[in-house]
Amino acid sequence: MLPLKIENLIKTYPGGQHAVKGLSFDVRPGEIFGLLGPNGAGKTTIISTITTLEKPSSGVVEVFGQDVTQNARFTKKQLGVVHQEIINSGFFDVEEILQFQSGYYGISRNKERIDFLLHKLSLYEHRRKKVKQLSGGMKRRLMIAKALVHTPKLLLLDEPTAGVDIGLRETLWQFVQELRKEGMSILLTTHYLEEAEQLCDRIGIINLGSLECLGETKELVRQYTQKKIRLTLTEAFPIQSEYLFIQEGLEFSFVVPPGKLMGEFLAETRIPVNIIKDVKIEEGTLEEAFMKVVRS
Repeated sequence: MLPLKIENLIKTYPGGQHAVKGLSFDVRPGEIFGLLGPNGAGKTTIISTITTLEKPSSGVVEVFGQDVTQNARFTKKQLGVVHQEIINSGFFDVEEILQFQSGYYGISRNKERIDFLLHKLSLYEHRRKKVKQLSGGMKRRLMIAKALVHTPKLLLLDEPTAGVDIGLRETLWQFVQELRKEGMSILLTTHYLEEAEQLCDRIGIINLGSLECLGETKELVRQYTQKKIRLTLTEAFPIQSEYLFIQEGLEFSFVVPPGKLMGEFLAETRIPVNIIKDVKIEEGTLEEAFMKVVRS
């Protein structure tokens, strides 16, 4: 059973604003799915619909086979949600926040789970601190602990590392990968495309409410980018190639179409192998693919 299935989702606000336009995708068991798009693309509306904060104008949103609009209580028990906004419950301490959150899900005795999360997210020594005393990074970690306190099966991460320093981002992503290995399914939105490329099994790119492309991360990068080959020669050579785009002295840079084999490329340039000093190959990146998709 799919942790999340969205079919032909449409969300139209009063006045005729179309926030989401017939969007369909799913999240598979045990995968990290990246939902990427520029600001205003519709990501927040989609997250709000999944979490039952918004009602769809039409279409189907199911969490583990149950329609979210008809089974809101079931949906909320299956979901852990880390929202983009920083937590703001300044008068309670860290442990109290997690106890209250456990109670919200009807879990009266949850000390073992709370202690595990506090240790895992390096918050145990700060468990008696009021939330208002925490740094921004600690508040982010607390938000993740809060989302996981009831052991959900599907985790929604909406810009979880926005404004967080690189060291903490790496720690949080390591923890997310551990959760995936344990079988949790994860839907991630982020503007850190390099991290999305490393983390996500599949990616959907949306723009202006529409799904522009969907597929395995490596395949999307291959499909929407071109390989760069940089050659350094030992002596001058008159290169005639449709792929040449930069020449600096004896260094030549080429943009090569996907699927072009190295041997085939070198044969077409007619460069003698004995004058090739160095070869560097640069694969395309998710950021390049993303920019091509949203600008097309």
